[in-house]
Amino acid sequence: MKNYQTTDIKNVVLIGAPGSGKTTLAEAMAFEGKVIDRRGSVEADSTLSDNTELEHLYKRSIFPTILFTEFMERKLNIIDTPGSDDFCGGLFSAFKVADVGVMVFNAQNGFEVGSEIQSRYAAAQEKPIIALVNQLDHEKANWESTLESITRASRVKPVIVQYPVNPGADFDAFIDVLMMKMYRFKGDSGERQDLEIPDSEKERANELHQALVELAAENDEALMELYFDKGTLTQDEMRSGLKIGLAKRGLMPVFCASARRDIGTKRLMEFIINVAPGPKTAPNFKLVDGTEIESDPAGAVALLVFKSAVEQHLGEVSYFRVIRGKLTEGMELLNPRTGNREKLGQLFAVAGKNRIKVTEMAAGDVGCTVKLKAVRTSDTLCAPNAQVTLAPIVFPEPRYRTAIKAAKSADDEKLGEALNRMKFEDPTILVDYSKELKQIIVQGQGEHHINILKWQLNNNSKIEIELFAPKIPYRETITKVAAADYRHKKQSGGAGQFGEVHLVIEPWYEGMPEPSKYKVDGRELVVNPKNKEEYQLEWGGMLQFYSAIVGGAIDARFLPAILKGVMEKMDEGPLTGSYARDIRVVVYDGKMHPVDSNEISFKLAGRNAFKEAFKKAAPKIMEPIYSVEILVPSDKMGDVMSDLQNRRAMIEGMTSDKGFDRLTARVPLSELYRYSTTLSSLTNGRATYTMKFYSYEQAPADVQEKLLKAYTEEEKEE
Repeated sequence: MKNYQTTDIKNVVLIGAPGSGKTTLAEAMAFEGKVIDRRGSVEADSTLSDNTELEHLYKRSIFPTILFTEFMERKLNIIDTPGSDDFCGGLFSAFKVADVGVMVFNAQNGFEVGSEIQSRYAAAQEKPIIALVNQLDHEKANWESTLESITRASRVKPVIVQYPVNPGADFDAFIDVLMMKMYRFKGDSGERQDLEIPDSEKERANELHQALVELAAENDEALMELYFDKGTLTQDEMRSGLKIGLAKRGLMPVFCASARRDIGTKRLMEFIINVAPGPKTAPNFKLVDGTEIESDPAGAVALLVFKSAVEQHLGEVSYFRVIRGKLTEGMELLNPRTGNREKLGQLFAVAGKNRIKVTEMAAGDVGCTVKLKAVRTSDTLCAPNAQVTLAPIVFPEPRYRTAIKAAKSADDEKLGEALNRMKFEDPTILVDYSKELKQIIVQGQGEHHINILKWQLNNNSKIEIELFAPKIPYRETITKVAAADYRHKKQSGGAGQFGEVHLVIEPWYEGMPEPSKYKVDGRELVVNPKNKEEYQLEWGGMLQFYSAIVGGAIDARFLPAILKGVMEKMDEGPLTGSYARDIRVVVYDGKMHPVDSNEISFKLAGRNAFKEAFKKAAPKIMEPIYSVEILVPSDKMGDVMSDLQNRRAMIEGMTSDKGFDRLTARVPLSELYRYSTTLSSLTNGRATYTMKFYSYEQAPADVQEKLLKAYTEEEKEE
């Protein structure tokens, strides 16, 4: 395989709703570039993409696949991504390293919810998009309807470059209004005839050609002047204008295809090579400090790892894009995150599971290497004498959480290792052992995402697991002032234990005045704080701890022990064992014994005094509330709203956007378990949502009563 220069490389990500035909298109592109000598099919489990057992089982993309093709003396690096939003992590990785996206539309379905989701992602990443209307050979294909839906819903203005002559089961030809030719195809071989536009199509073709000329001219003042002078533009001038418009997301060229029959693939690739931005013309990558790094093939080497995998016979495989410089086999690079030096012993161009050994890769190229020591997704590798750190890939917040445990306790350690490996391969899987909940919590993008994880654990790691509803991380706090005292006294021969603590507690809030006077239990209590300590609690909220001891009633050396006792009880709240937060504690009196007082005595006295005061301070349970944004087709809004109201949601707002409604609400976390499944059922899989922690708020009285009862029963059982 030849070594390609930066100017000869294009990086493309294939995106689109499930079932739009991205994998089949990738196969056709590889075939056209002679990377494979025959096209495989998803049905026969024989494609370069979708090459895992899981993908064969589900007949759909689950993992992003990197492949390349060689065409017109250029190299096209292609990333085929899953259409399901449950597996969007691969899409975010691909967007980071690709310079242009090809959005594939199913000609039967038009602009779907999946199209909308991925359009939003593309907009957020500022990636230019080329549209490809696929499956025009299906008997239910509808070009006009699909184009109308794209025009109505797209965030970028579509511009027709091609339109089909005969969409439907007999589809075999389309008009290209940039080239002003008709292309007709024979059978399923991809062989095409370049023909003159027939008289019956000339009027329509001329109108669309003129519209394309005008749109191309709009993107550049010099082209606009040429257009005014001549009334038209040459093909090269049109390409120049389209190149500018595409790069700044001012337009979205629309192409025709049947990827299954290799119709239209070659023209799409020609357009990508001639018009789409490449490494030198795409926006520069950014460093963590916000500055930019140019794609300079002569600069010091820097690359970004965008995907990590573990393969049975190879170990860890790191997929990367060379951002700057020329990478050569055997080069030693620095990982700024770890401080390690990594030797890249072998370099490979990637075509699915096939890897072609190369000796060098220029800036802009995509490839992989193996057996690096401690490299993970989003890491930078750079020349040791020119250290830089590239901005990492930002993945979406998780939307689904579940508790997990091994069916057999003997597999606990094995389960931990397997989960860490899966987290290494898929950064959208989050794994955490919650000390608070005493559970392993796994988070992902949806129930299907987690079910795939379960399949891998069962089949690849041979671990039987159980998934179940996770406990909710409630918080406890107080709503009024209360005081209590507690004497700890223990005598059992020899030195005894004695400590007495008097304290007052009150709810803490930002900006509250310093303590001075309280009215508790019908009496007025005046305090004169001598010392103040503040603790931002790791689980959220605040603890303020004041010493207002007078007359040496408690020696100052015992105050840390009292604080420790208070913290122990906040770590395991008096109501349900949940963390307590947002409390001010003032220790104002107590007693000690000249012989029997010690730290353990005052720790226990402080702990129990705090517990008693807490129960008298009108305690409340606080529940985590999440901000949820749902994208739903307008005709399903009523069902989604009704379901949310049953989940104690507070609706914040609704906006309409081109056939979809965007609904925002605040919902208790306890009501969101398996929400992705319910939402999919309510909308026939046409809706999606995001969720992010918002705040802790007091739980309603009936919810608190239920939680207290459940905790009491649990304590009895123990």
